[in-house]
Amino acid sequence: MEDLATVGMRSVDSHNSIADFVLDDPDFSRLLEKPPRPLNIERKRSFDERSFSELSIGYRSGAGGAGGGGAVFENYDSMFSPGRRSGFDTPASSTRNSFEPHPMVAEAWEAIRRSLVFFRDQPVGTIAAYDHASEEVLNYDQVFVRDFVPSALAFLMNGEPEIVKHFLLKTLHLQGWEKRIDRFKLGEGAMPASFKVLHDPVRKTDTLIADFGESAIGRVAPVDSGFWWIILLRAYTKSTGDASLSESPEIQKGMQLILTLCLSEGFDTFPTLLCADGCSMIDRRMGIYGYPIEIQALFFMALRSALSMLKHDTEGRECEERIVKRLHALSYHMRSYFWLDFQQLNDIYRYKTEEYSHTAVNKFNVIPDSIPEWVFDFMPTRGGYFIGNVSPARMDFRWFALGNCVAILSSLATPEQSMAIMDLIESRWEELVGEMPMKICYPAIESHEWRIVTGCDPKNTRWSYHNGGSWPVLLWMLTAACIKVGRPQIARRAIELAESRLSKDSWPEYYDGKLGRYVGKQARKYQTWSIAAYLVAKMMLEDPSHLGMISLEEDKLMKPLIKRSSSWTC
Repeated sequence: MEDLATVGMRSVDSHNSIADFVLDDPDFSRLLEKPPRPLNIERKRSFDERSFSELSIGYRSGAGGAGGGGAVFENYDSMFSPGRRSGFDTPASSTRNSFEPHPMVAEAWEAIRRSLVFFRDQPVGTIAAYDHASEEVLNYDQVFVRDFVPSALAFLMNGEPEIVKHFLLKTLHLQGWEKRIDRFKLGEGAMPASFKVLHDPVRKTDTLIADFGESAIGRVAPVDSGFWWIILLRAYTKSTGDASLSESPEIQKGMQLILTLCLSEGFDTFPTLLCADGCSMIDRRMGIYGYPIEIQALFFMALRSALSMLKHDTEGRECEERIVKRLHALSYHMRSYFWLDFQQLNDIYRYKTEEYSHTAVNKFNVIPDSIPEWVFDFMPTRGGYFIGNVSPARMDFRWFALGNCVAILSSLATPEQSMAIMDLIESRWEELVGEMPMKICYPAIESHEWRIVTGCDPKNTRWSYHNGGSWPVLLWMLTAACIKVGRPQIARRAIELAESRLSKDSWPEYYDGKLGRYVGKQARKYQTWSIAAYLVAKMMLEDPSHLGMISLEEDKLMKPLIKRSSSWTC
């Protein structure tokens, strides 16, 4: 196990616990002790219920219709009931929608509770994996910001919000640390990738050690940790109806620091966020450098989530204005240039190159000969998806599951695009789901391209790990997206696949093979987010009102300036 403490980063011992630092800061003490307040139905509408146009910033969206929906629910906010329990230990919930409890549910809850991490007797998260059989612990005994999200959602859905509150406050405290990596100081708003609690039974102290990327493989700082933190903060607020946490000065400052970091101006003409390889869930080199769909979708969702929680003081209004401008540009850019369906593929196939001036159709000078052969057979007549990356002279046509599911949940995808993504999943079920939900990306890269792109990474061989492996954690995002689009039968089919294998295989981290038939060659067992994702998917399918904490409604007044194709008509 590598030592995560680095030069310039102060460690925390028993005198720096939650219990102690709240004494120096009465606001934190107030946050921990204050009970959740009941939802005020007459409170001011959140951003979820307002359009960008209603915000007095003077920004207008362009012309062009948004089109129909097809979603099973019109307003998730109105149907969501704070404090509602679901899942294990709640017999009443198991009879709703004729949803029979599965023996795996009790087993999953037991495993989740076994993975809890405590700091000074308070639960602050769940470890990444509880694999006794593995000789190498590496960093799987830490609490990862990204990994904890499905666990947090499971606890929220089960009426146990306190652990989520402790996690949000503890990671906020870590954000305030001075972050130095190899004599380089990270931005103030950076959130840790993970943290570890060291218990000293002799001194009876707990020490907290955070990793901001300096101990990660490849030494890459996570871009997505801050986004997931904001998204989870909104989920907590929506679930409990308690806005006192998000409205506190400390939380407001933490949000603004994250937003300042990702909204800072650079020498870049795109509204998307420039990212390195290995900065997201795909944490090893996989040729996603530039503007990967996963980060752009999370960026969009975090911006919208923050907009619903920022206070209308001077700093909040200033931040709000920057967010709204960025959202308009980002949504236009993504919906126009990252979207691919049959008609768009045909248009790219016929592109002319070396076009100049604002009248150019091939704006990124993509050479048609660079289109990979597989995509022509993969693309159904009905259906479409957001491709992996777009940059000058390069389009990454690969399918990435997380980015497309988050695009649906955040309403980055229009209702028509959301429906088309579901059409694609159904049409290409064998390729994208197979025998274990679901492929993190498709297709795998292999041979000479694999050697060049991954640097011969032995963990990312074809159809393994991030190179076309199947990840059970994606089940909760797929389920949420299916419910939002009104296609719950797709989610039910995926959950049944998971139930046939996950428990028998000891809840592995990922599966290998074209169909996801084999337990991953280096997959940890009892991977916490695989377990939590199953619970969240089950509870959400059982009680779709839970979707309200993780889904954002479409802004109907923000009209996309995009050309429609036939596959959008469902």
